[in-house]
Amino acid sequence: MSKIKTAVVGVGALGRHHLRWLSQIESSQLVGLYDTDPEKAQKYASEYEITAFDSLEELARAVEAVSVVVPTSTHYEVTSYLIEQGIHCLIEKPITTTLDEANKLKQLAQKHKVTVTVGQIERFNPAITGLAQQNIRPAFIEAHRLAAFDPRGTDVAVVLDLMIHDIDLTLMLVGTKVADIQASAVSVISEQTDIANARLTFENGAVANLTASRISLNAMRKLRIFQQSGYYSLDLAKKQADIYRLADGTNDTEGMRVPLGKSDKEIVYQKKADTGEDMLGAELKAFLQAVAGERPVAVTIDEATEALRVALEVERIGRESLAGMLETETT
Repeated sequence: MSKIKTAVVGVGALGRHHLRWLSQIESSQLVGLYDTDPEKAQKYASEYEITAFDSLEELARAVEAVSVVVPTSTHYEVTSYLIEQGIHCLIEKPITTTLDEANKLKQLAQKHKVTVTVGQIERFNPAITGLAQQNIRPAFIEAHRLAAFDPRGTDVAVVLDLMIHDIDLTLMLVGTKVADIQASAVSVISEQTDIANARLTFENGAVANLTASRISLNAMRKLRIFQQSGYYSLDLAKKQADIYRLADGTNDTEGMRVPLGKSDKEIVYQKKADTGEDMLGAELKAFLQAVAGERPVAVTIDEATEALRVALEVERIGRESLAGMLETETT
C-alpha cells in the first residue's frame, strides 16, 4: 500500500505529539508542518527532517492528509481552506467554536469529497474500547474530569476544553438524543467558565451527570455507567475498567463470580487493564485507514457537531444560571 503524504498544522504542546506519531505510523509519509511561529516550525522541521512550509498554501500543494492542531478559534479558518484544496483533515476537538461553522465544514467536506474527522481521543482509551463486547445500555452515567489550571486551554470555556470529552462519550454510549439540559458554571481564574456541572436527560430516560474543572489540585478522569444488568467503573486516566455484571445463569466463566449478599444471585467481575496502546497513535492510525477507505471515520462531523451543540447549551445555561444567582444576591 502506498503511503499517505501527511503534515501537521500547529506544533504546540499537542501538535508535536501528532508529528511524532505521523513520523512513525507505517502508512504515513510525514512531509512537513506549518506553524505561525517560524522559529518553532524550523525547530521541529529540523528534528524530523521535514519541510517547514511558509504558508498553508504551500503545505496544501504537497500533502494529502493533515492533523489540524491549532487554537479552537481558528479551526474553521484553517480547516475550511484545507478542505477546499482537497486535503483530508483530522481536527482536534472541539470541531469549531460555533454550530454554523461546523455545518459549513460538513457541506465543504461533502462538496470536495474529503475525509474529515474530529479528535475525540477518549474513544480510543483502552477503558472505552474494553467495553466493545459488553451490552452497554446506560440508565445513569456519572463523569468527573478534573485538571490543574493550564493557560493553554483558556481560549474556550472548560465545557469545550474538558467536558466535551465526556459529552461525546455519553452521547456515544446512550445512543439517543438529549431531551433536557440543566447546568451550573463558575469562572474562577480565567474570563471563561472554569468549573461546570451538567445534568443531561435523554429521550430514552437515561440521565448523565457530568462535572469538569480545570482548577483542581488532584487530577481525575473517571466515568461510571449504571444499568439494569451491571455497573461499569472506568478510570480513564489509568486506562482501565472494572466491570460488574449480573450472572445470567449460564456457564459463562469469563471473570470472577462473587455471591451477591444473601441472595441466590452472583456478580461476575472483570478487570480490563491498560492494553498499552497509545491513544493518539490509535486515533491517527484510524484516521489514515479512513482516508485509505479501509474503515469509516471514528468520529463523524455529525457526531462532533452534536457534541458541540450540547456543550454550547451547557455553557449557555450554566452562564445564565450563574447570572441569575448573582442578580438574586444583589437584590
